[in-house]
Amino acid sequence: MPDKKQDLIDQKLQDLNNDGVDRRGFLKCMAWAGTGLVWTMSGGIPMSRAFAKGRDQSATKGGDFTFVQISDSHIGFNKPANPDVTATLQTAISKINAMSNKPDFIIHTGDLSQLSKPSEFDTLDQALKGVSAQQIYFVPGEHDMLSDNGEQYLQRYGKGTKGTGWSSFDHKGVHFVGLVNVANLKAGGMGSLGHEQLEWLEDDLKGRSASTPIVLFAHIPLWTIYPDWGWGTDDSEQALSYVKRFGSVTVLNGHIHQIMQKIEGKVSFHTAMSTAFPQPAPGTAPSAGPMKVPADQLQRVLGITDVNYLVSGRSLALVDQPLGDSGSSASGMSGGPGGS
Repeated sequence: MPDKKQDLIDQKLQDLNNDGVDRRGFLKCMAWAGTGLVWTMSGGIPMSRAFAKGRDQSATKGGDFTFVQISDSHIGFNKPANPDVTATLQTAISKINAMSNKPDFIIHTGDLSQLSKPSEFDTLDQALKGVSAQQIYFVPGEHDMLSDNGEQYLQRYGKGTKGTGWSSFDHKGVHFVGLVNVANLKAGGMGSLGHEQLEWLEDDLKGRSASTPIVLFAHIPLWTIYPDWGWGTDDSEQALSYVKRFGSVTVLNGHIHQIMQKIEGKVSFHTAMSTAFPQPAPGTAPSAGPMKVPADQLQRVLGITDVNYLVSGRSLALVDQPLGDSGSSASGMSGGPGGS
């Protein structure tokens, strides 16, 4: 990557956050399609890493349990950035099935489809039948609500949920909350949770011990990454106020199709790569959208940087390993969930 372009990216990433979080709090590499994140919970502290061929033999040992996050499959997309998104989703599924420590479940953080067509959901369902995990939890992306305000999505993936698809569950001492911030998009595409869901969230968290680890997951980031592209949620501050008393909070999102991490107090924010196509880092292109990567440059974006964090005196180890077969880390950039 030319020095001038890297300097621009570094400056954009620095400008995104003025609340005292060091720039090392952002992952600065982009990851290509066919990927996902493996999360290991140990004592309420999460460790994440990207799928890496032949690298997971010991990475998840010793944890309380493991789950996988995938995002932005965009089944039905067929443009040059990736003419076969079903194949790259299948790559992710194959990597899940090859894990030595099988995940307890999978979380999909939205944009399952490109145009919310029945045929697209059918293709997704067929692909997911081959995954080894017994349970998959979903939240919708805006692309899953294009044709019918999400009715079809709810019929297929929202059984037992509230409102437009929000829900919560407990697993081995950790409380998971799936939120929907794409049903009432604001000007510029900013996400919104809405009054009804916020009231539900406040009630859902009441009475839980402050020592309970909390994992929130939604499609659009719950922190403001780049409002010009709609990369944020306008009422997320209220939602996050409900989790301030908890000692360990992890927030998982998709939408921006690239890894970005931030720590704010006891809350760890993490956005996931897409299994379909990358998007530009915030502010480095005229707009968000699918980004074509020339074949001869692909290996440069097949990896992410290892980063360690210290949260309230407890170590949060983030180990997003290289994705390419070469085993070398990429020198790229990071951004947030894709809104294309």
